[in-house]
Amino acid sequence: MFERNLKSQVREALADTPVILLTGARQTGKSTLAKDLSDSEYKPGYFTFDDPTILAAAKDNPKAFLDGIPIPAIFDEIQRVPELFLPLKAAVDKDRKPGSYLLTGSANVLLLPAVSDSLAGRMEVLNLRSLSQGEIEGRRENFIDRVCAEKFQPAKPQKAEERESLFQRSLAGGYPEAISRGSEARREAWFRSYVTTILQQDVRDLANIDGLTDLPRLLSLLAARAGGLLNYAEVRGVPAFRKAL
Repeated sequence: MFERNLKSQVREALADTPVILLTGARQTGKSTLAKDLSDSEYKPGYFTFDDPTILAAAKDNPKAFLDGIPIPAIFDEIQRVPELFLPLKAAVDKDRKPGSYLLTGSANVLLLPAVSDSLAGRMEVLNLRSLSQGEIEGRRENFIDRVCAEKFQPAKPQKAEERESLFQRSLAGGYPEAISRGSEARREAWFRSYVTTILQQDVRDLANIDGLTDLPRLLSLLAARAGGLLNYAEVRGVPAFRKAL
């Protein structure tokens, strides 16, 4: 398991904030990080809304479901039950105990139409991205800290990385599951399945979006321009781009 740089920030938030929302794309490791926070002092219950039984109970009666859950608690994939946000607000207003609820979401939950309350002033939002190269190698990056320090300390010269090695790092990406695949072909298969699942399940579940069949072409179009500034005027004439937007 990879040690995530964001872990210390989540622990700090749990110490003084009633609700923490951990967002990020699917398969970046949100659930793994949330479970990894458990220790002798923080022992939350874990409830995932990928479980049909738990999902049904929360949707049928959000308040009763929340009242029956001991705190602290982790709610995984909270975007599936936006109805819980209003009862969460009421519960937090009664007892603002820090670290009561840790939510994870694979979408920007606050932008969902069904979210009735933003929990402003009661919730801290943290974004977990895919693995950095430092996390993959088991070290903590400190480039920004060194640059912003009162006295800049240049890093020790390192051997230049070979061109092929740099390409392999870029193509492997930072998703833990993809990195664990033993070959480039297996990683490509994982990424294809990832996009298909996002389009056919998650996107349809969260919003009514037309032109889903054009989205893979749009993603390929945008991916080909990674590493540079995106010029919308350059791609706006592409049919897949117009349909997806």
